[in-house]
Amino acid sequence: MSPRDLLLVLVVCLAWALNFLVSAYALREIPPFLFTAVRFAMLALPLLWLLRPPAPGQWPRLIAVCLCIGVLHFGLSFLALRLSNDLSSPAIVMQVYIPMTAILAWLVLGERFAWRTGLAIAVSFGGVLVLGFDPTVLARPAALLTMLASALMLAIGTVLMKPLRGVDVWNMQGWTAVLSLLPLLALSLLFEPGAIARLPDAGWAGWGGAAYAAFVSSLFGHGMYYVLMRRYPVAQVTPWLLLVPVFAVALGIAFWGDRPGPRLYVGGAMVLGGVLAIALRALARSRQLVEEPMAGP
Repeated sequence: MSPRDLLLVLVVCLAWALNFLVSAYALREIPPFLFTAVRFAMLALPLLWLLRPPAPGQWPRLIAVCLCIGVLHFGLSFLALRLSNDLSSPAIVMQVYIPMTAILAWLVLGERFAWRTGLAIAVSFGGVLVLGFDPTVLARPAALLTMLASALMLAIGTVLMKPLRGVDVWNMQGWTAVLSLLPLLALSLLFEPGAIARLPDAGWAGWGGAAYAAFVSSLFGHGMYYVLMRRYPVAQVTPWLLLVPVFAVALGIAFWGDRPGPRLYVGGAMVLGGVLAIALRALARSRQLVEEPMAGP
């Protein structure tokens, strides 16, 4: 990776890590499902003119992906952040979507993985168990379970997305924003009574957090990530994303008052170590696929 692109991936990781901190402040003023709806309403505005219908027969899959990722993943992740006392554990637990995706791809798509990847998956889930016994996490077990559910929804959405064709990153973000808006408002009306009426009373932290999540985390972050994915193999970029929870933990300690205990550090290291092993195995496989056709006469 060139120095310019290395700097770009570091900026993207920092932008996504900051989203945990900025959103945590915003969620003090706007409840989770409504906050997610406001974020997507803002994101939809610049992307509406880019929307293109998917290929024939792909509407059901596209809608399912948008509901899994836009409504359930993001809605539950912000709910977990609201329920949690810290930033560190939600940022780390979210990374288990990677081993979850590997397992679902094996079950649903028939993708195989070696025993080393299976061991890495087990280590990651073992790390979640260790992390769950940290006193800070034990004080709010609902936050941990909600973030695990959010990670599962992201894994399901990722697997469903794989067969989609002709939907680029801008269309995917745009359709996710548009198709998620009404379900999120319905969830807010159901579980956050009166929140929509109080929305005009939100301060700069609430509106600024939603704007950051829409334009910096989603539009800029995912846009630049798409640029990197077009330049390099997926498996070469993925390991760098492990810096997101590392940056988020540092930001939580510096600005949110996090005081991670030894179980969180050990469990976090197991989760991220397992995810890194999975990413490195994927990188090794991608290199093998490139080199094997060149090995013949």
